[in-house]
Amino acid sequence: MSMIARRALAEFVGTAFLLMAVVGSGVMASRLSPDDAGLQLLQNSLATGAALVALIVALQPVSAAFNPVVTLAERALGMVGTRTATALVSAQVLGALAGTAAANLMFGLDAVTVSTRERTGPGLWLGEAIATAGLLVVIFGTLRSGKADRVALAVGGYITAAYWFTSSTSFANPAVTIARTVTDTFAGITPASVPPFILAQLLGGAAGYALVRLLYPLPATSAVVTADRKVPA
Repeated sequence: MSMIARRALAEFVGTAFLLMAVVGSGVMASRLSPDDAGLQLLQNSLATGAALVALIVALQPVSAAFNPVVTLAERALGMVGTRTATALVSAQVLGALAGTAAANLMFGLDAVTVSTRERTGPGLWLGEAIATAGLLVVIFGTLRSGKADRVALAVGGYITAAYWFTSSTSFANPAVTIARTVTDTFAGITPASVPPFILAQLLGGAAGYALVRLLYPLPATSAVVTADRKVPA
């Protein structure tokens, strides 16, 4: 199997399990705590953050972005080529959809059900931009500080917190956003709500990329070597 194929497979598997954690824990939380939205969010955020830590640790030696915005930032930083980035983003979206379908089936639901949970408004869009910008700073700031072995804890901790401090509960990921349209559960989002969410994520990603370049002005070759040796993607 080629390196690109291995990376794409890792992204597919990792993103699928991430969505199983997001959607599955949302369903479980709704069933265990049907009258307490705050407790539901706590359960959902803890499960998602813990799953992210585990998945990044396990798949980091191959590829562990699980997020098209992260992969696009890697492309902009020269860490991956266009062909590789295209393969990884495709795998992330397909993996997210597969993971959502699997989560639905695990809980006795139809594999695909279009969500009716509307999430819209300037506050939520701003929350998505901020969540995504912060995520990129956390990931690439940790990498450029020479602490690639701590990325998993940094990302898991950040996403768990961002569930609570952002109005949108921090989707911060176009693949996750698309996949959550096919589950009419606690984690769902209506298809009509998706375009502005993704636009906000891309704008936040651009802001995060700019911050990384300003805060960590390492020579490009040094950044690439560090990334390629420790967190290939």
